[in-house]
Amino acid sequence: MYTDPIFIIASALAIAVLLASAATHKVRAPARFAKQLADYQLLPDSLVRPSARLIPVLELVIAFALLVPTCRSWAALSAASLIALYATAIGINLWRGRRDIDCGCAGPDQAQPLRPILLLRNSVLVGLALLASVSPIVRDLNVFDGFVTVAASSVALLIYAAADGLLANSPLLLKLIGR
Repeated sequence: MYTDPIFIIASALAIAVLLASAATHKVRAPARFAKQLADYQLLPDSLVRPSARLIPVLELVIAFALLVPTCRSWAALSAASLIALYATAIGINLWRGRRDIDCGCAGPDQAQPLRPILLLRNSVLVGLALLASVSPIVRDLNVFDGFVTVAASSVALLIYAAADGLLANSPLLLKLIGR
């Protein structure tokens, strides 16, 4: 299947920004991320710290590889796999009834409890990453195509940021209105 390169590049750019942002959150607060990782109770204690160091590096490598056309396909599949792995970790803990732990999605400044809606969000992100893995139609790109690509990825990131902000703040909002 071949798709217009604008969709592929915009998807790759959006996923790259999300992964790079996630990595910087983890690097800025490594102890907090290690605690969040430990709270999931999926790794032995001896692997938590090494994994907490490796995950942001992996996210950054994938993010940068998404920006390189020759690496984009494998990077997009790697991003989709990583995001699906995060969804699996969330799903396992939801299944265990552990909704009170911080998902680690909102960065170091804000806690976000596990909820089923996060699985939907991650599914959309996996779809976006998979779109970035598709082979593009070969055609020349012009300045307007570049503008549309950046605008499309910006809109996707703004939608993500708005939805993520609502998800992160919805427990507080529900508390404020007495629900």
